[in-house]
Amino acid sequence: MIRLDVRPVPSLAMSVLSPIIALAVTVAAGGVLFLALGKDPVRVLSMFLVEPFNGVRALTELGLKCTPLVLCALGLGLCFRSNVWNIGAEGQFLMGAISGGGLALWVTTASAALSQWAFFPLVVVAGAAGGAAWAAIVALLRDRFNANEILVSLMLVYVADLLLSWLVFGPWKDPHGFNFPQTVQFAAATEIPRFVRGMRLHWGFAFALVAAVLMWLFMFRTHRGIQLQIGGPAPAAARYAGFSSRAAVWTTLLVSGALAGIAGAFEVAGPMGQLTPHVASGYGFTAIIVAFVGRLHPLGAVLGSVVLSAFVIGGQLAQSRVGLPASLSGVFQGMLLLALLGCDTLIHHRPRLAGWTWRAAP
Repeated sequence: MIRLDVRPVPSLAMSVLSPIIALAVTVAAGGVLFLALGKDPVRVLSMFLVEPFNGVRALTELGLKCTPLVLCALGLGLCFRSNVWNIGAEGQFLMGAISGGGLALWVTTASAALSQWAFFPLVVVAGAAGGAAWAAIVALLRDRFNANEILVSLMLVYVADLLLSWLVFGPWKDPHGFNFPQTVQFAAATEIPRFVRGMRLHWGFAFALVAAVLMWLFMFRTHRGIQLQIGGPAPAAARYAGFSSRAAVWTTLLVSGALAGIAGAFEVAGPMGQLTPHVASGYGFTAIIVAFVGRLHPLGAVLGSVVLSAFVIGGQLAQSRVGLPASLSGVFQGMLLLALLGCDTLIHHRPRLAGWTWRAAP
């Protein structure tokens, strides 16, 4: 039997290299998987690792995919470092999409005279309010009734999804949309301003990068951020020091919900341009992997989102060009998380064969 003994001092260098090793293991395992499926592994792997970075247009599409992942992962990293296990970023993303999309729908139907730059801060506020309000339910139930935030936040994802379906199948449904479950196309004034005309990358990407820097400053350069990180792994010490665990729960969940909500509002006011049932694209769940690949660090979340975005784009290319299933990118993401957890386990534990003893030769 193999037993795991806790290492007295885990290697700092291996902790830093762990995501790179996990990525290498994932690529090697993916090559074997493609070979077993009868595909050229070099060609398929190039779709995941090369083509998402090949050219300006490909890079802009990569940035577009990164934007919601960075925003969601920033909030989740703060929660996880504070020992608050928010698994419901997908639901907070959907509520931000609903509130931001509702605002865009109102501007469209009212024909309000707004410019894109005037609408931009409004949709940020609307998205943040929607996501934070949804996360506040989790914080309230955890604070008042000691409810498990993992279950509550996860179950609220399905409630948000059903609420979105009710809206696009019911009161917000486009009367001229040939009975498709969707709202009307939003007015051009509600579109997030784009970097370059003709490309889809919008200024939400710059907002996400600024948010990453601000989150780094908050977590590592403010007294409040240090409090949250100390109180998470050592709640008894935090109570002894006078830190409030209630405030930590509320702060982390509201910040995380607001960021995920902004991501959802950017998605509907950016590339989608309307509300449909397909807003729920799994960004909130993928961001959990991004947060761990980025070592729960704000700047690591940016790098992790680049890797996971390349996997998503590569999965779409592999589906259209060589006929691999659309779920392949999900398989890749799962393999990466599994490899990362395996590396982390070996960094903190030393495997040992229990019951075996070495005897010197006579």
